[in-house]
Amino acid sequence: MGVRTWIEGWPVYRQLTGTDPLGRGAAAKSARSDALTPRTDSAESMARSVCPYCAVGCGQRVYVADGRVTQIEGDPDSPISRGRLCPKGAASKTLVTSELRQQRVLYRRPYGTDWEELDLSTAMEMIADRVLAAREATWEDVDDEGRPLHRTLGIASLGGATLDNEENYLIKKLFTAMGALQIENQARI
Repeated sequence: MGVRTWIEGWPVYRQLTGTDPLGRGAAAKSARSDALTPRTDSAESMARSVCPYCAVGCGQRVYVADGRVTQIEGDPDSPISRGRLCPKGAASKTLVTSELRQQRVLYRRPYGTDWEELDLSTAMEMIADRVLAAREATWEDVDDEGRPLHRTLGIASLGGATLDNEENYLIKKLFTAMGALQIENQARI
């Protein structure tokens, strides 16, 4: 390649001698940048979601190909965030696709040192049994003066930012019906 051809192919030269006075457009493109495509082009579908990190509820677009998440971006149609995400929200694809993410139920027995895998139904049964046992063991029907309490202080609920209003409503109803008093939602966990 000659020196003249090299100079004429240089983007700065094309910007200065081209028809676009601000140097944008075709003159600014290199062969490499011209061949680039958006990361979402290969997606087969897109689902709308909400960022799981804080209580703001920024909208996200989750792009999927071959049953796997390929990209997560801010949703420009979201009235809350209008397509913007904070650094944690912008990195939420890693939360879903990381090789370090646990995908199995792990259980460590009391005084145990090793984790063992459990199937989900066994783990859910264990949780239900323990909630009912704690409720039974700590149930207070009346106080010392005979006034009705109908409560337990042995179970509690602490929700996080990934719960929406409807889920919080249902959790509040469930734990209240079980007699729990300590029911809280903390957006930063």
